[in-house]
Amino acid sequence: MLKIESLTKQFGGLTAVRDVSVSFEKGKINAIIGPNGAGKTTFFNLISGVFLPSSGRITFNGQDVTKLRADEMARLGVSRTFQTTSLFDRATVLDNLIVGHRLRTRSGLLDVLLGTPRLKEEERVCREKAREALDFVGLSHVANRLAGDISQEERKRVAFALALATEPTLVLLDEPAGGVNPEETVGLSKLIRKMVDTGLTVCLIEHKMNMIMNLADKIMVLNYGEKIAEGTPDEIRANPDVIDAYLGKEHAAA
Repeated sequence: MLKIESLTKQFGGLTAVRDVSVSFEKGKINAIIGPNGAGKTTFFNLISGVFLPSSGRITFNGQDVTKLRADEMARLGVSRTFQTTSLFDRATVLDNLIVGHRLRTRSGLLDVLLGTPRLKEEERVCREKAREALDFVGLSHVANRLAGDISQEERKRVAFALALATEPTLVLLDEPAGGVNPEETVGLSKLIRKMVDTGLTVCLIEHKMNMIMNLADKIMVLNYGEKIAEGTPDEIRANPDVIDAYLGKEHAAA
């Protein structure tokens, strides 16, 4: 589904991602791990079109998307969440999600001024898609609450719902369980598995190793912007370079 070839990103004299090649299969959970500053979020920014690579190639569903912008990638079906969930706190949760589906609408200023049937129909569809996304993540009961009044775990779920409202095929999750407790982490893991069970492909960055090892089908490890390992959770646990650079002996295979 997603093929990365010799991807490099330089910021002046700093190389944040260096010559990384990897492929992500459709319908799988792919994880990226590594120490802070390893280049994980920069890698996500390159895939999603936030940054243009200095060199290398990105292919999505057979199409070269290396130079596409973030909005163009989103229209192709690549959606993402961020480490910090930014919402319109004075708007309802439902209204926050309606914004997400606007990506798929066509009405413009003239439609708004004239109150055209197309605008009304698209507003109805946006509201319907927002409710579907809320129901999927288990938050129908907070639809009419202000976004500023919900918990951190609920904000994480709203971020998932926002990504789903764009109708993606590939979802990039940047530290989806950051800042939540172990019980909530289990719930978010189940939600990620549910997403894949419905046909989505997921790629996530996460520091919670128990979560990653129990959830991911494949793991790529970055260190100082370079890929140092790739494989199944069992292979990553047993890799001495990964143990030395990141996991530590407590996560090593028995």
